Amino acid sequence: MDLLLPICAGVALAAACGFRVFVPMLALGIAARAGAIDPSAGLEWICSIPAITVFGVATLTEVAAYYIPWLDHALDTITTPGSVVAGTLAAAAAMGDLDPAVKWTLAFVAGGGTAGVVQGGTVVTRALSGATTGGFGNPAVSTAENAASIVLSILAIVAPLLAAALVLFLFAWILRLFFRRRRGAATALAE
Repeated sequence: MDLLLPICAGVALAAACGFRVFVPMLALGIAARAGAIDPSAGLEWICSIPAITVFGVATLTEVAAYYIPWLDHALDTITTPGSVVAGTLAAAAAMGDLDPAVKWTLAFVAGGGTAGVVQGGTVVTRALSGATTGGFGNPAVSTAENAASIVLSILAIVAPLLAAALVLFLFAWILRLFFRRRRGAATALAE
């Protein structure tokens, strides 16, 4: 159980990085500064005042930028690899003092992979919103993504098991969306 909670917290923070890169990093920095999370050795800088300040400014900038219609799609090209890196870092920082080989492997595979899958789901959702609403629905999508990132970040810190369960539910939803979209494309090609 001692390893399960930090791993669940790390994976949930990584998933939150898939929605917004900097919201979970800010939450992690604040939580570590407050003593709610003990960051892994070598990653203590995450709770420094300069890091929290940078994460705060970056969070505000990222959240605001997603409300600009053309910029939201352009940001996806930058935030996709950024979310994988942030997810890997957040997972590693939250996982505590595991053996470095285990921690970084888990952080990259489970953390970075989770962030990448969630980010992929947001890209598809935004594309569908843009195609069906001409971009007018994208602010609603951005608001939902902001809320998801904030809620998941907080839950990762205060209720990591619940946060991990939500990540599993999220994965099921993303897979359903992916297969529905793929089935629709195959049907269109057959016609």
